[in-house]
Amino acid sequence: MGKTALVRFGFTMPNNLGLEDPADVVAVAVLAERLGFDSVWVAHHVFNIGYVRDRLGDKPYYDALTILTWAAAHTERVELGTSVLVLPYLHPATLAKQLATLDRLSRGRLVVGVGVGSLPEENAALGVDYERRGPLTDEFLAVMHELWTADDPRFDGEFYRFGDLKASPRPYQQPHPTIVVGGNRPPALRRAARWQGWHPMRLPPESMASRLPVIDEALADAGRSRADGFRVHACLDVDLWPAPRERPPRAPLSGTAEQLIDMVGRYAEVGVTDLVLSGMAAEPAALPDLIERFAVEVMAKAP
Repeated sequence: MGKTALVRFGFTMPNNLGLEDPADVVAVAVLAERLGFDSVWVAHHVFNIGYVRDRLGDKPYYDALTILTWAAAHTERVELGTSVLVLPYLHPATLAKQLATLDRLSRGRLVVGVGVGSLPEENAALGVDYERRGPLTDEFLAVMHELWTADDPRFDGEFYRFGDLKASPRPYQQPHPTIVVGGNRPPALRRAARWQGWHPMRLPPESMASRLPVIDEALADAGRSRADGFRVHACLDVDLWPAPRERPPRAPLSGTAEQLIDMVGRYAEVGVTDLVLSGMAAEPAALPDLIERFAVEVMAKAP
């Protein structure tokens, strides 16, 4: 199925929408691959707490990496992404091994989306200092890089220290899977520039354009540029309407097929490389129809 050469398309599996049967979650990945999407993604929280509990109550929010591994076993081509892993909730050594294993199982299809988190209640429940989540995340990424790339990994930081060990397996991708960083504020933008991509949530094109100079400056300071393969994602709830109506606030990818095709072009113009869509605006039972309609009516016709 044809699609724009400028933007790749991904779809987020509904592991966070309270579906009773996890097979229905993975079925979205299978359908997305069949329809020509380039990637599938999973969201991450540990507890139904704060705004997650407000939305789901006690309905299932499935574990991100377990669902992604099951999706890897049921697909062959699509990239497999995390949108995003909240690193302060995890441990870098354990996560580095899990991700390296998944990357090998999938023959190098993994994309690691990470973030610092934005739910103080969940940090408190997990015993993690919310105010120190930025420095912790920076060190966490450095630890994973060391474990993935060094023959004799050693680390002596504020949060993590180790030496005299071997870390195995290493990822299938060398030196490691692509790391894309979520967040909209300057510290997150500068953190993204230290890795391979930016993975912001629900920003319209003009807001992305206003933030990209911060990334460009940080890349230039490191002797790099976005032309070196840096990925710019736009993570958006999608809602495809049969007829025109007023576009709701903070839903830049809602509208008719013609409006969505225009929006895809606008994102491409500001430098977006990947549109990562979610069905948060739809009923879970309607997701297969939404995905198929988007593939046929928008993705196949985008310029």
